[in-house]
Amino acid sequence: MDLKGSGKSSAFFIFLILLGALTGSLLGEMLSDITALNFLKHVYTIGTGSPVTLNLGVFTLNFGLNLNLNIMSIVGIIVAIILYRKY
Repeated sequence: MDLKGSGKSSAFFIFLILLGALTGSLLGEMLSDITALNFLKHVYTIGTGSPVTLNLGVFTLNFGLNLNLNIMSIVGIIVAIILYRKY
């Protein structure tokens, strides 16, 4: 998933996306203490409500994925994509 053929790895892109989401989420939590910015604390959950269980007799596999996004984590992801494409 090289953008613009710049030789950047897709692992670095994924790392930068996760870092942007984490940084944005932390900023959203810190800024939500201000009453005018209280809407930043609202979390949107995307994923499975409960994990899917596959019992194979010998062992059991549980599959599940939840993404908890707030407004600032989405902004952090967008900023990370812009920085990746620019630099």
